[in-house]
Amino acid sequence: MGSEQADYKSWSNDELVARVTQLEAELKSKNESIPTTPTKKTWKKPRTERVFNPGKYSTRLVAFKLAYLGKQYNGFEYTNSITPLPTIEEELWKALNRTRLIFPAGIVNPMDPGEVNWDGLEYSKCGRTDKGVSAFGQVISIRVRSNRPLAKERNPVEDANPEAKLGTRAETLGLSEEPKPGKTDEDYWNLFPDTEKPTEFNTLPRKNSIEMMSPALGPIEEGLDEITPGDDYLDHEVSDYEEALNFDPIKDEIQYCTLLNRQLPPDIRILAWCPAPPQGFSARFSCKERQYKYFFTQPAFSPTPHHLELKSENPEQIKDGWLDIDAMREAARLYEGLHDFRNFCKIDASKQITNFERRIFYANIEEVDDESHALAYINSPEFLPSPPPKTKSPKVYTFTLHGSAFLWHQVRHMVAVLFLVGQGLERPSIVSELLNTKKNPRRPVYEMATDTPLVLWDCIFPHTDDADRKDAVQWLYVGDGQGNGEAKYGTPGLMDNLWETWRERKIDEILAGSLINLVSKQGAKVAELEKGDAKVNRSQKVFDGNDTPRFQGKYIPVMKKQLMDSAEVVNEKYALRKGFQSSEDMKSKGFRAMKKSGKPANIEV
Repeated sequence: MGSEQADYKSWSNDELVARVTQLEAELKSKNESIPTTPTKKTWKKPRTERVFNPGKYSTRLVAFKLAYLGKQYNGFEYTNSITPLPTIEEELWKALNRTRLIFPAGIVNPMDPGEVNWDGLEYSKCGRTDKGVSAFGQVISIRVRSNRPLAKERNPVEDANPEAKLGTRAETLGLSEEPKPGKTDEDYWNLFPDTEKPTEFNTLPRKNSIEMMSPALGPIEEGLDEITPGDDYLDHEVSDYEEALNFDPIKDEIQYCTLLNRQLPPDIRILAWCPAPPQGFSARFSCKERQYKYFFTQPAFSPTPHHLELKSENPEQIKDGWLDIDAMREAARLYEGLHDFRNFCKIDASKQITNFERRIFYANIEEVDDESHALAYINSPEFLPSPPPKTKSPKVYTFTLHGSAFLWHQVRHMVAVLFLVGQGLERPSIVSELLNTKKNPRRPVYEMATDTPLVLWDCIFPHTDDADRKDAVQWLYVGDGQGNGEAKYGTPGLMDNLWETWRERKIDEILAGSLINLVSKQGAKVAELEKGDAKVNRSQKVFDGNDTPRFQGKYIPVMKKQLMDSAEVVNEKYALRKGFQSSEDMKSKGFRAMKKSGKPANIEV
């Protein structure tokens, strides 16, 4: 067994085992002879978890205006069920807990707060956008932590007993007896055995705090004006509130927008906050106007050269890909006013809605400024409709809609009908026919428009007696105020965040546009291309807001399509399926059960 290479094939098992043992011993000896690098000493103190005592902080009700791109989200509202994508509310919930702006009972680890639960936070939201839908002016109201100092306690009994300074949970929650601490609450405080456990673990108004609010937008509902933070101020001297009264509610306050934007994903941004919402404010019920925009291009999809295009049997149908904007405007105007929109929505039988009337203040097709990034090939004579547009294409338009409130999927059904009008497949009068629910009480089966181009543009909170519906909420936008400009244009500021999001998508647009223009110039000239089998692509192309049109065979007019059940029949069938005797029986027993459980009825707006 020398240094020469051995022929292990002739070795016995015992010899092979001995050889392996020898090699392992040699390897171990070599490793032990290699000098090891001494570990560096560190003088860093081990990080200790700092306890957070919510009872030491005052709270305030604020409103936030936020924007989000909805393509990567499963809608705004958390549904307490497994969804393929996260919701906007889930991301807000995590950011609010991680920043310790809220401290709901039962949260063990704020960095992983678990399921969304807005109880005790006075939370409300203006709109419930669906999967894929974006918003640039969504509004929520919520009670959050504040920097405003609490009033000093002067009660000698309380001075002798520090626990009494925080008050009991029963007093804070307005309960008749002290509730037993929950398991998760106890688990949290077991992490800090040497720390006094606070008795307030919620975000409700503090007994010894003061809070600013604006005058109410309208008459206050009975009982709301009785809930006033700091209503025990008569038990204190004015000097006890000196620090709290000297507090600047904007300059000295937590930078809410900046703090939350650091924790939120880049496609969700807090744009503004309202330091003093009107008395009795609710982001849902105080909103009297919601504004939507649905974006689309002109042409809607890539047109075909004239000599390769299949001739349509419909003389009113315009060239494939192009939309008749004037006809769409004529149809859009018919939406304005108070109408029954049951034929322009999806009926949610679980809500048992019977009133489908909604008021539309404004409906029109508007051109978007500075969005005409031309694709050269579309502007050649072979692709243009007759008569050709006066300016270069493609252009970007929006269906702009202002209304008091909307039904489920109402906007997407409204714009779907407008696209049929724009293609010449329906006349503008189709809107009037569908709005005539006495003549047509059952909705024809037609496809609604796709979700991604829809944006909840803004939410308006006017005074109830303001006929012009001007927003009365005093918003403080990111960057406003003395010395806050860097929050908007600094590094990293809000505009930096938005630029990064925009540029990523802009480069994608530029590359895709360059590619399509390049391909349009390759090979034979357009006029030299020959038409193939006439049977190919006989189906009607129907635009529904998506990136490509749907092929629908021979087009069937909306009023000749199959009809759905009426709203009354849909409600009745659902009630029977749930074990009630009728729809009326479900409304009566269902709402009564909600009242007993203490949960508010889910009113559709």
